[in-house]
Amino acid sequence: MDFLDFHHHKQNKTGIYNLELNEEIPFVNFSAGLHPKDITENWKSDFERIKEISLSKNCLALGECGLDGLIEIDEKLQNEVFQNHITWAEEIRKPIIIHCVRRFSQILHFKKAKVPLIIHGFNKKENTAKELLDAGFYLSFGKAALDNLSLQKLIEDFPVQKIFLETDDADFDIAKLYEKVSEIKCISLEELKNQMWENLQKVINYG
Repeated sequence: MDFLDFHHHKQNKTGIYNLELNEEIPFVNFSAGLHPKDITENWKSDFERIKEISLSKNCLALGECGLDGLIEIDEKLQNEVFQNHITWAEEIRKPIIIHCVRRFSQILHFKKAKVPLIIHGFNKKENTAKELLDAGFYLSFGKAALDNLSLQKLIEDFPVQKIFLETDDADFDIAKLYEKVSEIKCISLEELKNQMWENLQKVINYG
């Protein structure tokens, strides 16, 4: 069984490829969304294209989309665009891969969404992770988990049924991340691999 790379930016990996704005629909499984940095005054027409693309059978999720406190895009506009993703995701019944930077308290306001919500590239503190877990979110961990001790402690205590592993846009072998997490969780590599695929099936076929 292949390693599931939940969220990645290279089409030769097994998982969910992050489709860039205006990129052609790939043959691999992918997600489509309007990243906060790509929001412009033409966002509505961009989002209409994303809606059309997201109906593709191999589009497994909406995203990455979300909120970013480090960019100059108006916060209210970011909220509006993100809410549009949620509304559409609920209509087509697909999960959402969330980009969140310094806006976790605001992201929690969207916890009542009727689709699975996955925070990708999570590397924040344990109390933030607990709040997200209590609100029903999944967390996807990337390269930072290889050597961030506090993040490793968080993963140790976090339910494996609510975890994903990803490379995002980093250039490293995801097998190393699986090895580290299996060591942290005291489970076999094969068990961890199986669990990640089970988690993916759960968020895709939720209900």
